[in-house]
Amino acid sequence: MMHTGDSLAAELLRVRQRPGADAAPPVLSLFVIEVSGDAAAYLERLRSVLTPAVRLGCTADFAQESLPVGEIPGWFAEVCSGPGGGSGPGGEERAPRFARAGREAYADHTGGGGPWDLQDWLYRFDPDEDSRGWEWWDATVAGPSRVHVRVDSWGEPSFGCQDLLWAVFTAGAVRVEGPMVQITSLREKP
Repeated sequence: MMHTGDSLAAELLRVRQRPGADAAPPVLSLFVIEVSGDAAAYLERLRSVLTPAVRLGCTADFAQESLPVGEIPGWFAEVCSGPGGGSGPGGEERAPRFARAGREAYADHTGGGGPWDLQDWLYRFDPDEDSRGWEWWDATVAGPSRVHVRVDSWGEPSFGCQDLLWAVFTAGAVRVEGPMVQITSLREKP
């Protein structure tokens, strides 16, 4: 099992604030993300989705039929489908333009992947769920409309990350390259 209560607690800290450069594992996977609008604002939106999801991984009872969605940003819920999501009548139209465009970009990137069901997406953060093949490590602004996101994939070049891509795109990504395995000693310093 890759995710434990301790690893989720450490991941939650990294989502909230950048870790020290010396704390990185030997290998991370890099996503290069082109965003619409301000890169720093994009990162705030992405963190606003991942923070409550990782927190649920630490605290929620995943034996329940549905997870609480009260801390999930409304814009994210609006672009998701299913209970708590906004894909009901008129729901998607209430989502901000960046989220709707990200939903379309996700479909293009994945070859037609539809919207994620909000509850299915949240259940990926269950520590016993092994389909989430990554843990958040760090993100940096790499230009006015470029962000670098690094995740720990335990050195695997190919891993389950469609859930991460859903959040990345709906937060306002226009284009995503990666994942690319990167030796951490070679990455740029903050």
